[in-house]
Amino acid sequence: MIKMTIEGMMCQHCASRVRKALEALGCKVEIENKCALISDAAGADDNALHEAVEKQGYAVKAIEHA
Repeated sequence: MIKMTIEGMMCQHCASRVRKALEALGCKVEIENKCALISDAAGADDNALHEAVEKQGYAVKAIEHA
């Protein structure tokens, strides 16, 4: 499991944009409380995940692996 803390997600529309960007990398994603919980990164590395979120206009504050 990967937990990404994301700054700037304020509504469901924001969360949807982030979810779609990460799913485009082949990830399985749940969004809750300004975090993306990724259960399957499908081989995407931290840099690819970070870049996908930032391209949508949001800041990644932390990436934690559990």
